Amino acid sequence: MATPDANTSQGLSCPSPQAGHASSRVMMGHGGGGLLSQQLIREVFGEAFGMQAGELAVDAAVVPTLRGPLAFTTDAFVVQPLFFPGGSIGDLAVNGTVNDLAVAGAEPRFLAASFVIEEGLPRADLARIAEAMGAAAREAGVRIVAGDTKVVERGHGDGVYITTSGIGEVLPGTRLSPAHVAPGDAVILSGTIADHGMAIMRVRQDLGFEADISSDTAPLHGLVRAMLTACHDIRLMRDPTRGGLASCLAEMAESSRRGIAIESEAVPIAPAVAAACEMLGLDPWLVANEGKLVAIVPAEAAQAVLAAMQTHPRGRDAVVIGRVVEDHPGRVAVRTAIGGRRIVPMPVGELLPRIC
Repeated sequence: MATPDANTSQGLSCPSPQAGHASSRVMMGHGGGGLLSQQLIREVFGEAFGMQAGELAVDAAVVPTLRGPLAFTTDAFVVQPLFFPGGSIGDLAVNGTVNDLAVAGAEPRFLAASFVIEEGLPRADLARIAEAMGAAAREAGVRIVAGDTKVVERGHGDGVYITTSGIGEVLPGTRLSPAHVAPGDAVILSGTIADHGMAIMRVRQDLGFEADISSDTAPLHGLVRAMLTACHDIRLMRDPTRGGLASCLAEMAESSRRGIAIESEAVPIAPAVAAACEMLGLDPWLVANEGKLVAIVPAEAAQAVLAAMQTHPRGRDAVVIGRVVEDHPGRVAVRTAIGGRRIVPMPVGELLPRIC
């Protein structure tokens, strides 16, 4: 018979373990706002995020005034599993918010993060997630300046959910808008598609692929900065996350009320990813990405932007995949390998749940 630990009585867990108890798992008492909460925040998040005791004790961060217009975004992350090839929910939460700011033409500056933690989550896992967030923030050059933690009863969560909000400074001269898209503009994709979604599927379904498939989660604001340096008149940018490339292109066509024509053979897909999608019966155009972007740029600037992207680590595989056309306004048409044409609709629901 198992022996109850120091925080149990007849097999029942205590919601309020004594302060200082070195529990290896998150307990309900860690969400009570008292000493245990302070210990968790200080020991797990404070060190990982590089925050001092005074910064951890305030309810709101005071940040320096930024110049010019600001971009603000928020996003929630509920991916399962929490750790996957190439990343974790931690760096995904930072990079996802950084990239939402980046494709708005903003330089990310500050993030806030909230955690809903399920009772029983190993503290080692939470620490690993926090460390990944801290490392991703340092790589992106942003500061995590505020946050919150809540603990929910066992069975009422799924390990941990993270919500991040971000503020960025819009780069001077940036005028991204669907209204600026015009016929003849080039459509550029920054690299291979479907890597993130298939990395998640690989571990979630225990598919045992021999080929190495890793998430592409990465910050994109450095790439965006290089692109805008090459051409301040970029029309529109999006990151093809949930719903994949198909959803991203359909949204760009609909919001701009312009037709988009794509060459299917021009869209890069890693061989291992293509094989995995084929085996599972999935369309890689509908599979999520977390480190790629799509940009619509003036035709005369396409080669300059493409060259700038290809010299950046996040855009080595950038390619022109199509153009904006007068025909079929608000819709995306793809020319297939055999010369046919198909319309790409906006997906109705998620093909792969819980990928971010």
